[in-house]
Amino acid sequence: MMKFVMTAAVVVALVGAGPAVAAEKVELKSVHMCCDGCAKEVAKILGKVEGVTDVQTDRKATSARFTAADAKTAQKALDALAEEGFHGDPGKDKGYAFKDDSGVQAGKVKSLTVTGFHNSCGGCVKSFREAIKDVPGVTQAAAKAKVSSAEVSGDFDAAELVKALNKAGFHVKVKQ
Repeated sequence: MMKFVMTAAVVVALVGAGPAVAAEKVELKSVHMCCDGCAKEVAKILGKVEGVTDVQTDRKATSARFTAADAKTAQKALDALAEEGFHGDPGKDKGYAFKDDSGVQAGKVKSLTVTGFHNSCGGCVKSFREAIKDVPGVTQAAAKAKVSSAEVSGDFDAAELVKALNKAGFHVKVKQ
């Protein structure tokens, strides 16, 4: 009888535990990392997210890799990076993605102020300007190092500007 009770207890415990959740191996590509400082900042942000381990950054490849306890934790890591002004490409159909919280509306504008992007040095400013140079109609960007907002001028599509910045690894919001 005692063996039956013990066996039943083990079965109940195992069934109650549910299926094991698989760890997520995440690789973000095209993350803004113009210098070692940016790469260290990305690693620092990811390292603070509970359930994230094995953080690695590769500045030259502009990529970050980490292991998340599950997809929900991977999303928290992406949200933490976005909060600090970084963006990246996690690939498609992963169950997590950078949120489109820019507030941008498609359509032509003469001027647009973007805020919240990572911008700690002259290299960041150079990367910012490089990212938007091919957006048709952009003529000027008033970006300065250590200032996380910039006014972009010309006659351009606002959504295309945000898309170009995201592609270059900058997570931005549009000042309304």
